[in-house]
Amino acid sequence: MENFFTILGGMGTLATESFIHTLNDRTEAYRDQDYLNYIVVNHATIPDRTDYIKNPSLENPEEKLIDDIKIHSQLSPKFFVVPCNTAHYYFDEMQKATEIPILHMPRIAIDSISHHFPKAKRVAVLATEGTILTGVYREALEEQGYEAVIPDNQLQEKVNRLIYQEVKENRNLNFELYKEILSDVASEMNCEVTILGCTELSVLYEAYDLTKEYNIIDAQAETVHRTISMMGKKDLLDDY
Repeated sequence: MENFFTILGGMGTLATESFIHTLNDRTEAYRDQDYLNYIVVNHATIPDRTDYIKNPSLENPEEKLIDDIKIHSQLSPKFFVVPCNTAHYYFDEMQKATEIPILHMPRIAIDSISHHFPKAKRVAVLATEGTILTGVYREALEEQGYEAVIPDNQLQEKVNRLIYQEVKENRNLNFELYKEILSDVASEMNCEVTILGCTELSVLYEAYDLTKEYNIIDAQAETVHRTISMMGKKDLLDDY
C-alpha cells in the first residue's frame, strides 16, 4: 500500500473508533477509492497513561509506545497519528525512535485557536489528570501567548467521572454531565475558549453539537483536519 499513514490507537478503543469515524465522515469521498489509506493499530493493552504519571511505581507505557513506533515505522507510513492526548507526554521519546513525523495533537489544537477565536486570551483545558499534570497543554499555550486555565479540584473530579466512569467504563455518553462541565467553565473560569484535551471528551463532542453555545476547540477534530490536509484531500467542513 502506498500513500498511507498509521493510527496508533487503543488508548482507549472507543476514542480510536471516534477518530476513525470523524476522519471518514469528513473526507470528501464519492466512491471507495476516494477515502484515505491508513493502518489502525489498536493496542488496547498499553498501560494507562494517567495511572503511571500519577504513580511511577506502576508499569510505564513508554516502552510499548516506542516499540509500536519502531515496528510500524518499518512499513514506511507518511506519518503517525496518536489519538490520545495523555500519550503525548512521551512525544519527544517517540519521535526520537523514528524519522517518520508524528502529529502532535495538543500543538495542533492550540495552533487552531487563532483561526477560530482570534481574540482569545484565556483558554480552559479539560483533560485527564495525567495530561494536566504533564503540563503539555499549559506549556504549549504559554509559548503562544495564551493564559492556560485548569479546573479546580471539584470540576476536575467531574471531568474524571465523565472520562473514566461514564465513557471508558460504561460507554455512556452522559450529555447532562458534559453540558454541566462546559457550563461550569463558562460561568466560573472566565475563559474565551475551552480545549477538549481528551479523546473520550472528543467522543461527546462528536455526538453533541454544542459549538454554538460554548467556544470549543476539540483536539481530535483539529487533528482530523490536519490529517486530511496532509493526505492532500478536502475536509468536508468548510469553516477552515
